[in-house]
Amino acid sequence: MAYSLEEKYELIKSEILKSTSKDPLIIANKVMHSDYVAINGPEHHFLDGACFLMAYKNAGGIIDIGKALVELKERALKMPGAMCGYWGVCGSAASVGASLSIIHQTSPLSHDSFYKDNMEFTSSVLKIMGQIGGPRCCKRNAFISLTNGVEFVNKKYGVKMELTPIKCTFSSLNPDCLGRKCPFNKDLKEK
Repeated sequence: MAYSLEEKYELIKSEILKSTSKDPLIIANKVMHSDYVAINGPEHHFLDGACFLMAYKNAGGIIDIGKALVELKERALKMPGAMCGYWGVCGSAASVGASLSIIHQTSPLSHDSFYKDNMEFTSSVLKIMGQIGGPRCCKRNAFISLTNGVEFVNKKYGVKMELTPIKCTFSSLNPDCLGRKCPFNKDLKEK
């Protein structure tokens, strides 16, 4: 079945709202196996941040999850597909960065440290992605963004989200998989 991007976002939202996990990787990995989530695609611009927001809330973070997901959806719909290759900005890093700005109500005119923190987070994640190189893999980049997001929030804000080491189960579905160059799939032969 073919889904519009908005339909995918609603299905993602419905699924993550059922989760009680404090680990966004667990939430994301479950949703990523759904038929409405492509191996690579702009659904990650919402999915990754939404899983982060839900895990943040489940870990005791103070947030109106319904309102936050509506705001994230509005922001994600503005992000074009293939941002990584055409803009030099990964949609997953932008999604988790947008989630941080939603959590802290950061705007372009903010004078608090959250503005700086959001930029610090996204730039550190993009640096890691840049060191790995391409071609793009939305699953790998989601795992990088979410892992670093949890570590960042735990360190900076004291909300104790959980983080389970992840091993990618999508390699056989991605013809562009980097094999051993991917930090989440070290068992494959190098391509």
